Amino acid sequence: MRLSQLLTNAHLSPVPALCDREITRIVCNSADAGKDTLFVCIRGFRIDGHDYASECYDRGCRAFLSERPLDLPPDCTVVRCDNTRRALAEVSHAFYGFPSEQLRVVGITGTKGKTSVAHILMKILNDNGIPAAVIGTTGVDSPCYRAETDNTTPESVDLARFLSELLARGVRVAILEVSSQALYLERVFGIRFYATCFTNLSPDHIGESEHPSFAHYLHCKRKLFTEYPARYAVFNAADPYFEAVSDGCLSETRTVGLNASDFFASECVSSLSDGLPGVSFVLRRGGKKIPAFLSMPGKFNVSNAVCAVALAETLGVPTEQSVLSLSHVSAPGRFELFRAENGALFVIDYAHNAVSIENVLRTLRSFCRKKLFCVVGSVGGRTTLRRAAIGKAVSTLCDEVILTSDHPDYEDPTAICEEIRAAFVWEIPCRIIEDRAEAIRFAAATARKGDVVLLAGKGHERYQLVRGEKRPFSERAVLEDCSKAAGPCS
Repeated sequence: MRLSQLLTNAHLSPVPALCDREITRIVCNSADAGKDTLFVCIRGFRIDGHDYASECYDRGCRAFLSERPLDLPPDCTVVRCDNTRRALAEVSHAFYGFPSEQLRVVGITGTKGKTSVAHILMKILNDNGIPAAVIGTTGVDSPCYRAETDNTTPESVDLARFLSELLARGVRVAILEVSSQALYLERVFGIRFYATCFTNLSPDHIGESEHPSFAHYLHCKRKLFTEYPARYAVFNAADPYFEAVSDGCLSETRTVGLNASDFFASECVSSLSDGLPGVSFVLRRGGKKIPAFLSMPGKFNVSNAVCAVALAETLGVPTEQSVLSLSHVSAPGRFELFRAENGALFVIDYAHNAVSIENVLRTLRSFCRKKLFCVVGSVGGRTTLRRAAIGKAVSTLCDEVILTSDHPDYEDPTAICEEIRAAFVWEIPCRIIEDRAEAIRFAAATARKGDVVLLAGKGHERYQLVRGEKRPFSERAVLEDCSKAAGPCS
């Protein structure tokens, strides 16, 4: 596409004919720059893309979007704009033909539950003949196409590319996990949402390179409903921050979670199906009482499931049909179960802050007949406020804790573990095993029949971040290699 046409389609300032040139790719990482690329200079928390313009020139790039003058040779085309983050989104969607206008895009935000709601909704829609895909924490996932992503919500240029690819493959509903960082950094700018959803809110992602305060975190979440007007919006009315987040919403709303809500669950009872834990409940909608069984245990997952059912209704799936899908739903790294040969139960879950860990541990208590273990750590380089809260949660609810690494990056993993242990409310058996694989092996060798072991924090992830390097690591693979772990429950 010619640069002039791209800028015109994106409603940006056109370039003189003498400066026009062919563009075959849009990039914001200097390592990706090359011949016929448009490099968009983005100011990040630690790195400013403007400082890498010369490097991009040396790689063959001659077209730039910038917020300030660039010291480059005269054979370059430099287009100035006020906000390159928004400009990146605008030119990306124009380059890929505005795919969100041809899809029904569902945006889900909240501190917890985004991935679960997204995958439950995808299951419901595909079961009912509506081709759907998820773009989120676990990557791009659909029956027809899969891809890895670096962030919960990809950068706007990658997001536009993924939406275009899904559209070409016949997908009709794209379910997008929308992180607070994505809203803060304009990654979803230019997306036309059909429906949006709020799951819940609790203090998290506050600190260096994230949000400066909880008020800022809440403000960014709220932006999905006030700055991106969708046709429908679904809110968890049981959350304490429901009114604060929904204030100013411009969409037709549906509520879930309370007796006065449009959708709410009652009579929740933990139960077993084929020997595996789940929860039975009654879904109430418009005077109807619909019995349901959810294969993902815990009341917090019931809330996620009801959000998905409400979203499915806005997309034309009757509630009675949606409920049929709930008995066989799952989400990668969310309450994944492994049964050891000796009868101990292992649970892999992405829970990585105190609220989510506490939710999972309380659910496991209802099934645990003997000792409840937790293997847990906390990421390095950010979210240090999580550590004390995690220590309080696990020491209150567990019988034994194994502290270990979880993306320590450039921090000392043992020091992170000591911070968690220093916040213990009760003195319970605890050991620090820095190597996460070794910690899992110790848990597998220690747990006995009737015990439950939660592996918290990594879930679906396939790597450990150590000193800036992503090292391959899979909790499932470690469990399967342990002599006492037979493999995933089925």
